[in-house]
Amino acid sequence: MPALVTERLRLIPLTLEVAEAILDRDKRRAEALIGGRFPPGWPDDPLLDVGFPYARDAIRADPEVRLWGDSLVLLRDDPRVVGSVVFHGRPADGVAEIGYAIEERARGIGLASEATRACVDWAFGEAGIVAVQATTFPWHAASLGVIRKLGMRHIATRDHDTLGELLVFERRR
Repeated sequence: MPALVTERLRLIPLTLEVAEAILDRDKRRAEALIGGRFPPGWPDDPLLDVGFPYARDAIRADPEVRLWGDSLVLLRDDPRVVGSVVFHGRPADGVAEIGYAIEERARGIGLASEATRACVDWAFGEAGIVAVQATTFPWHAASLGVIRKLGMRHIATRDHDTLGELLVFERRR
């Protein structure tokens, strides 16, 4: 994935080198690689548990598939990381699943929608991608707002092991 630029953001591709620096908790190296700053305390255990819930070996085995489309979200005018947009790997079936997160201090001003829209648009430009899906819980108002702004429609409901009902949304090419 190339770096993407929006009105307020720069989306920096998550490469193997950047992922390893984050997994190593080597903040200085990660910041040098992305050309921006991480928030105080990052990378921390919650970031690694949520943002990197896969093994280093899996990333190393096939970074082009595992890190496909994954990016860190930085502010354009203040090069600091405010979140991430990730796909769940390069899809074999043409249906990409996307996830997004914005740090608490930067929420409520549309950054998740702006960043995620840029990544969805990029994905639809990739060969073989026919749809992008996102999942969220019925009680997650902020996530539902992003999904609505992306023009996704509700297509299914699944059960989450511990948190209950999980809604599946999709936008087709």
